[in-house]
Amino acid sequence: MKVKASIKIDPSKGDKIVRRKGRLYVVNKIDPNRKQRQKGPALKRKSNKV
Repeated sequence: MKVKASIKIDPSKGDKIVRRKGRLYVVNKIDPNRKQRQKGPALKRKSNKV
């Protein structure tokens, strides 16, 4: 998966922008190798303190 500061899409090739967990992704069902991700906020881990 390519991680870029800005993502480019080409709808004619089947690219779609999806927002998941605060990050922008480019997914393509026609050509699964055309994946991209834009950097977003890091996920906070839950700690199991007892």
